[in-house]
Amino acid sequence: MLDATGMTYGVLIQVSVHGTDNRLMRQTLRAHHERLRGIAVMPLSLPENEYVAAREDGVVGLRLNVLFGGGIGFDALSEYDALARDMGWHLQFLISVKDLPALAPAISKLRAPFVVDHMGHFPAERGVDAPGFRTLVELIRDGGWVKLSGAYRLSPTLPYKDTVALAQALFNAAPDRCVWGSDWPHVAHYGHMMNVGDLLETLAMWLPCESDRNRVLVDNAHRLYGF
Repeated sequence: MLDATGMTYGVLIQVSVHGTDNRLMRQTLRAHHERLRGIAVMPLSLPENEYVAAREDGVVGLRLNVLFGGGIGFDALSEYDALARDMGWHLQFLISVKDLPALAPAISKLRAPFVVDHMGHFPAERGVDAPGFRTLVELIRDGGWVKLSGAYRLSPTLPYKDTVALAQALFNAAPDRCVWGSDWPHVAHYGHMMNVGDLLETLAMWLPCESDRNRVLVDNAHRLYGF
């Protein structure tokens, strides 16, 4: 997929159905160490050498997922914050914006960097005034990161025009803390199966300026993922 779209680097996200068993992802990272980084799902009970080994394999962050099975939630957020800081990692949240207002006070206290996945993962037709979206914008403006991704999970029809206002609001809030993701290979998606080229065209619709796209695709991503 990277070769087909002319991309040099990629980031693998631990898939929900594998739970906290990161072996396949870590094996893949080791096989392509110069090209790939990974976001793992790891329990807090492991010995320190397990976290160190994951970092050596190319893991650069931890995923907390409250939307789908196989993930770890926010009950131990402060402990995960401490672990991420110790390892030099960031936290990635798969969460709906409707849950953000209640969690925002705790998230705003985090000392490790955090990334909110898929622009808050909610129906785009609700628009920028959807409950929780303004909270997301404020969290990003105040220092958080956001992944401009998952358009097909927010909107039913290519080219996902109703996601434009959402993406632009987030980019305008923090142009140096936005990254892009393909969400390939689009698991648990039962609608029209787009290809990554379609999603890159949606990115171009979100950010018509080439320098803005370069910031999201290259500069910000290299800074966050450590390429």
